[in-house]
Amino acid sequence: MTHARQQHTIQVVAHRGASEEAPEHTLAAYMKAIEDGADALECDVRLTADGHLVCVHDRRVNRTSNGRGAVSTLELADLAALDFGAWKGREDSDESPDWRDPQYTSVLTLERLLELVADAGRPIELAIETKHPTRWAGRVEERLIELLDRFGLTGQRPGTPPPVRIMSFSARSLYRVAAAAPAIPTVYLMQFLSPRVRDGRLPAGSRIAGPSIRIVRNHPSWVDRLHRAGHQVHVWTVDAPDDVDLCAGLGVEAIITNRPRQVLNQLGRA
Repeated sequence: MTHARQQHTIQVVAHRGASEEAPEHTLAAYMKAIEDGADALECDVRLTADGHLVCVHDRRVNRTSNGRGAVSTLELADLAALDFGAWKGREDSDESPDWRDPQYTSVLTLERLLELVADAGRPIELAIETKHPTRWAGRVEERLIELLDRFGLTGQRPGTPPPVRIMSFSARSLYRVAAAAPAIPTVYLMQFLSPRVRDGRLPAGSRIAGPSIRIVRNHPSWVDRLHRAGHQVHVWTVDAPDDVDLCAGLGVEAIITNRPRQVLNQLGRA
């Protein structure tokens, strides 16, 4: 069993919104995550051909929309004409928001997601992942910092960390962020445990470790090593109850999950 203190201090982060129940990265998924009580929302961002940041995971829109093509070659108007919700099956059509409604399932800009968080009526953090490689290279981070600055999210208020953090598998991306906006926490995402981080050190510009649940399962003692090195640990993507228990027992700081409501229930925070 896990300790109640640990259970109540772990941040529950909705991965691409409440994406088990609603189509990922849509307004419907994020509204559901907020309704379910998620502490934070996770999103991936890509830059369109005309310079807008949109919340899309894949390089191409083929899997999650009724269109085709790479995000970087399409303009926002092209993406706005697509349906990003119809691909996901729906058994219970009575729930709201209804993801058959275009206002909930058209492409979501990061700007719109920031507005949703600002209007949520309670504190909600954002974990924003930059996707690399991309043809735009450093322009992604540049536009991201500009947008966050416009929402007043890049400065450090005394004693209050910014309610946003930037994550990436690219150490170079995080280095750019740290140089441009040093107050914003950065998360170095890892799919595998490489030799250079085994001792608990992270690349320059990275302040938080973001291992996959597979790494945590295979190397649970590494979490303690990261904590001793002064790093927080944010684990993705944690859906199975046994994995939630494992993370809680190891005292990780954040669980990134497709099922925020169920994880909150399991942690005694219904």
